This record gives sequence, C-alpha cells and structure tokens, in this order.
Amino acid sequence: MILKASQRSGAKALALHLMRGEENEHVTLHELRGFVSDDPIAALKEAQAIAKGTRCQQFLFSLSLSPPPNEIVLVAVFERAIAQVETRLKLSGHPRMVVFHEKDGRRHAHCVWSRIDAERMTAVNMAHFKIKLRDISRALYFEHGWKMPKGLMDSAKRDPRNFSLAEWQEAKRSGKHAGDLKEMIRECWAVSDNRAAFTAAISERGFILAKGDRRGHVAVYAEGDVLSVPRAIGIRVKDVAAKLGDPDDLPSIAEAKSAFARDLSSNFARMARQVCSNSQRRRAMLKAKQTDMVQRHKAARAALFAKQAFGARQENAIRAARLKSGLRGLWQRVTGQHKTIEVQNRQEAENAARRDNEERDALIANQLTERSPLHRQLRDLQREALGLVRSLQRDRRHYREALQRTEPEKPARQPRLSARPKRRSRRSRTQGPTPMPEP
Repeated sequence: MILKASQRSGAKALALHLMRGEENEHVTLHELRGFVSDDPIAALKEAQAIAKGTRCQQFLFSLSLSPPPNEIVLVAVFERAIAQVETRLKLSGHPRMVVFHEKDGRRHAHCVWSRIDAERMTAVNMAHFKIKLRDISRALYFEHGWKMPKGLMDSAKRDPRNFSLAEWQEAKRSGKHAGDLKEMIRECWAVSDNRAAFTAAISERGFILAKGDRRGHVAVYAEGDVLSVPRAIGIRVKDVAAKLGDPDDLPSIAEAKSAFARDLSSNFARMARQVCSNSQRRRAMLKAKQTDMVQRHKAARAALFAKQAFGARQENAIRAARLKSGLRGLWQRVTGQHKTIEVQNRQEAENAARRDNEERDALIANQLTERSPLHRQLRDLQREALGLVRSLQRDRRHYREALQRTEPEKPARQPRLSARPKRRSRRSRTQGPTPMPEP
C-alpha cells in the first residue's frame, strides 16, 4: 500500500478533517491510544498542549495508508503496517489516533502520532522518513503479492499526481478522398436542374457553392477542400455556367470557408453542451443509487455494532459471574480456581473480540464489493464524457486548421541574367594585350 506522511501542526483542523463525513461514505474512529480524552479533537489538543513545553512547532506526524484500488484489505493488515511504521520511525508508545475512511468504493486509513516524548519533553527526529516509508511500502507489496506501482519501482518514473490517464483514441473520421467528393458532386448535378436545386443538394452533403479564383464555379467542402465543378462533373465550363449562371454573385472561397468556420464552431459547441448534459443526467442517477446504497450500508453496520455490543455485555456478565465474592471467592483463591477462571475469561474475551472483528471485516468487505461496480460506472462515465469532449475539441481544431490552410503561391519567375564575360587566360594576363600590326 502507498504510505504518505508529513509533519504538521493544527490539531483541531486535522481532527475535523479526519472525522468529516461529507467527503467520505463511512468514517470510523478505530483507536485512540495514550490520550486522556476519548474525543478526537480533544485528544489532539492534548498533544498540542504538551508540545507547548518544547520548541517543536510541527508536533504531529500524520500518515495515510492507501491499499491498491481493487484489493480488499483487512483491518489486521492495516494494524501490522502501522506497527511497522511506528517501530521504524521510533514512535513506539507515543499517543496515536487511527481513523478509517471509505470513499469511492475503497477503504484507506489515517494514523496520527504525537511526536513529543512526554517523559523527556523532546520531539522525535523524523529524519529520512520518506525513504523509510518507501521501503516499508515496497515490502508490503511484496508480502501480499500486489502489483507494485512504477513510482515505487523506479523513482524517475514517479507521477506526482499518483494517477495516470488513459490514452484517448483519436476520433475516426469519414476518410473521404477526392474521388468520393467528385462522385457526390456528380450525383448532385444529376438530380438538379438549376442553381437553387444544385446548391441545396450539395449543401446537404457538406459543400458550399462558391466563385473560384478564375471566375469559375467551385465547391468548397467542410474540411477545406476546393473542387472545380466542371472538372468534377466532366463537362465544359460554359455548360456549367448555362445551368448555374454567372458566378460573380456567389461567395468567394475565403467567404465560404469563413461561413464553414462559424457554422462548425457553433455546431461543436452545441455537441459539447449535449455531451455535458447527458453526462450530468447519468451521473445524477448513479449518485442517487450511491446515496441509497451508502445509507443502507450505514444501517447494516449500525445494526451489527449494536448486536455485537449487546452480545459483549451479556458475555462479560457471564464471565464476571464465574468469579465469586465473599467466602466462595476466598475458597476459589485458596484452591487456585480463581486464577484458572481468570485465564479462561481472558481467553474467551480475546476470542470474542477476534470473532467480532472478523464479522465487521466480512461485512465491510461485502459492502465494498457491492459498491465497486457503481463507482466503476461513475469513473467510466467521467472518462467517457472527457474523451468525447476532447475528441470534439480535436475535430474542431482539425477543421479550423484545414479551413485556414491555403495553397502556397508560386514564386515569381526571376529574369535571366546576361552571360558573364569570359575570363582571360593566365597567359594573356601575363603577356598583356596583343600588339597591333604595323601599317
């Protein structure tokens, strides 16, 4: 299990945080040892009062124990881990508080020690406690056969967030190529007899009829592709103009792309709102089921605890009745029966406590198993909604970049420079100019 700890102060704030039930489904105060008070806030304030006699500012040592996500860990395992930490950090015998939390279908524990040694009035030095906790955590993973996180295997691979997001699959697009686009334009041409009909037909298939750079008719696709209508259909330009009219009153390619950008932006925003609305509705339904389940589990635990408390009182009364008083009690002591009965009572009390702990562990394990599918659905719903939103954002960025993409202009042709004069040979440079013949 993952062990995280820190030295801190703030006794009241820490106690309130550990006992807060709003953020957790179940909160159980498991142990208060070495304090006079049995209230968590008052107990930690005792540690704060003792620390006033020292110079220690961070008088508390707070530890959280988080088991692997899909493992149901018994209380005894937590107790052994806490005992190992206590021994390794030299906190044995110090006052401590142990609290169990259950949240999102998982159970984890918190343990808080007082660092102050009341006899010596000194604080225990917590040197290198992170390294020591890392070694104990590794040993726990090996001992129980749990899958060890990469952060414990290699410090360089540690994720400070302690969780990793899955790679989101890229949204599959239509995969249309130039041949498919031309085929759609030909189909629209075949079912249309004028410009209005042709414009409506290609609009249904994601095109806008526009004026090309050379005064011809072009079809601009939603992803930014520009196709010449005459070339796509395979007829002459004047035949297209006879049916579609003069292209001067059509929008330009840039205006068509701007219109696509506006329409697609609003469409993606609408789809993103729809994804969030659907996710919130489904999440509300699952949260309602979670609330009902938590209330039912709390009632079952309260019933079990009340039953065990009633049984413990009866069993204690039976064991106490075995020890007689008066002359009978004196006779038991003389004959040695008193000692034998005490040993028997102690053994029965230990067995009863072990039995009650096993019943509580079994109940909690069953409840965690029942809640796990519901919490898994909540996590999957959140990931699904996040994946859809990110997919929409990628598609929106893809379309925007495609619409902004323009054909590179060809560089202007440079004029050819005149031929350079020939270089004179080395001999001509050394001999000078050729002499003129005498007249």
